[in-house]
Amino acid sequence: MAENKLNTWLERFNRESGIKSSIIIFGNTGDIYFNSLNDGKYGNLTELLIRNLKNKGYEKVVKWDRVSGIDSKLSDKIEIMSESEPSDSENTGNDYELGEDFDSSENQQTNAYEDPAEFFPYMMNIISAGQSKTAFILDYSDYIFGNANSLSDAERQYLTVLGKTLQNSQKYDMLSEDFDEVRNIVILVTKNNAMIPPAYYLNNPLVSSINIPFPSRNEREHFIKDNKVCLNINQNLDDKKVLDDLIDALDGFSLKEIAQLMKLSRQNQEQMTFEKLINLYKYGEKVSPWEELSKEKLTQIEKRLSARVKGQSQAIEKVKEVIIRAYTGFSGLQHSAKQKKPKGTLFFVGPTGVGKTELAKALAEFVFGDENACIRFDMSEYNHEQSDQRLVGAPPGYVGYEAGGQLTNAVKEKPFCVILFDEIEKAHGRILDKFLQILEDGRLTDGKGETVSFAETIIIFTSNIGAADVNPSGVDVDAKQIRDTFVKKVKEHFIQELKRPELLNRIGDNIVAFNFISDQNVFIQIAKAKFVTVIKFVKEKYKANLEFDNENEAFKFIAKKAGIENGGRGLLNTIESYIVNPLAEWIFARSDMITGRRIKISLCGQFFEFDFV
Repeated sequence: MAENKLNTWLERFNRESGIKSSIIIFGNTGDIYFNSLNDGKYGNLTELLIRNLKNKGYEKVVKWDRVSGIDSKLSDKIEIMSESEPSDSENTGNDYELGEDFDSSENQQTNAYEDPAEFFPYMMNIISAGQSKTAFILDYSDYIFGNANSLSDAERQYLTVLGKTLQNSQKYDMLSEDFDEVRNIVILVTKNNAMIPPAYYLNNPLVSSINIPFPSRNEREHFIKDNKVCLNINQNLDDKKVLDDLIDALDGFSLKEIAQLMKLSRQNQEQMTFEKLINLYKYGEKVSPWEELSKEKLTQIEKRLSARVKGQSQAIEKVKEVIIRAYTGFSGLQHSAKQKKPKGTLFFVGPTGVGKTELAKALAEFVFGDENACIRFDMSEYNHEQSDQRLVGAPPGYVGYEAGGQLTNAVKEKPFCVILFDEIEKAHGRILDKFLQILEDGRLTDGKGETVSFAETIIIFTSNIGAADVNPSGVDVDAKQIRDTFVKKVKEHFIQELKRPELLNRIGDNIVAFNFISDQNVFIQIAKAKFVTVIKFVKEKYKANLEFDNENEAFKFIAKKAGIENGGRGLLNTIESYIVNPLAEWIFARSDMITGRRIKISLCGQFFEFDFV
């Protein structure tokens, strides 16, 4: 495979290194690269650049960074001008004392010029002299300059010298014989080009910026094929399907990370699949909770979810479809074979207190074995335009930049989770734009530039859109019409009010409308289930037992008082008003005689009474 098919950026570098005075190389600069000029071996970036510059016609290459100075192992020997010889520029050799440790007789036996204040004038002196076609590679350029808005006098001096160096590096005698020959060049290598002051490269025809992306599919394939003997897995890489799946699964990995993955595979005596190996590398876990799901367990999903969420069989059925799709590997498959999207996306809409949040928590417990795997974000807290910085982190230079974002930090800490965005309609429209990348690509880049994967998560939005416009009366007769109305209101909200139909398209057919809870028996079931917490609390704290004189009669009364408009949340408020508050006062008055006793709860007319049995 030709090198330009592997290092796609290198073709541009070779072209522009012959016409520009400076090139800023940024992005994936810390990786390893295929080098056809070095017997097809893989090496670091500076080795690749040096060999290509030499092949281009540069006579001397000098590598420098502010820690080691000029690297004598990689840099060529340069004949130094004597102090009496002025250069072609307005500066003379007397302005730049080169020191005894770097004279022409020693020829760089030791590293020198660690201080930029010494190196930059030295570089300008060499380029101005024009004695050879010289390329300077300034490695780790992230650490040369500080904040572009508050450069120190010394940093401004570096920038000025660098600018003058560029001017001296090129000549434009159009009719001269050497017009087409390469000229001196300064190459800055940085991970983030934002660390280079914009004054250096903006609107400067002498400077070009080249981004090194993460390895393409061709590069990953070439690297794996060249080194597959180093990968210790229990699958046959000669099988094209296995190889293709592995290459796709490593999308977003650098070649260094793939090499580390190979090392990790050889640390374990027991071979594993590449899926488990990737999970072990990324998350520190061999087995994903998704792999622990089984057909037998999934047959219990409706029963398990219904135990916590009452009266929402249609919503539970839709959740079951999404989880089965994720389990069988079809989640997002129609969009991309790479399957980097979240495992499932759901939009729960309906009246308040009908179990939307409760279903999200129940799903987290079912899939991931822990209700705390449901990470909830109350979107009413993100109703300002700048609130997106709380989710993904402030940009560099702003207060709190180092802390990262609440959402990205939570997913990095717990990659296998349900992410619940509660009451999404209360968030600012700009916040919703962040979800486009999550739902489309399954990843999000935080303020620090780190990419966080959402590929192992379930994304759930909840909303009360339309609840104020839907009349709960008659829901028994026309429940389907009520659900259709909620879905219609959601679509109108995204298209007409927010003007963001693209987000609605990402959600697709996964809008789940919840019913009003109209069945009194369902209310009674919910009330009984929630009151168990009160019974357990009294048992643990006061060592007393709560008993109902007539439990069904008591909760039937509670269900009637609550009504259907406010759903289960209204039911909990009614329990608090009619039972919990008077019970707390009764226990407070008798706290010294309660231990070990039985307390009977009786409905007397419109009130509850309490007494010892």
